[in-house]
Amino acid sequence: MESFFGHMKDEIDYRQCQTFDELKQLVDEYIYEYNYHRYQWNLKKMTPAQYRSHLIAA
Repeated sequence: MESFFGHMKDEIDYRQCQTFDELKQLVDEYIYEYNYHRYQWNLKKMTPAQYRSHLIAA
């Protein structure tokens, strides 16, 4: 989890947000991108969603 939050703080520009709702939307978009489009070396070069599906199918 610490690694995830470290990457998130490095990759999004949260300082541009004027309201809490803007920040929440930015974080939600990042989490979606991270889970469904960002490939992870530690997960056999799959996205987290693909890896979970892979484990369930096995």
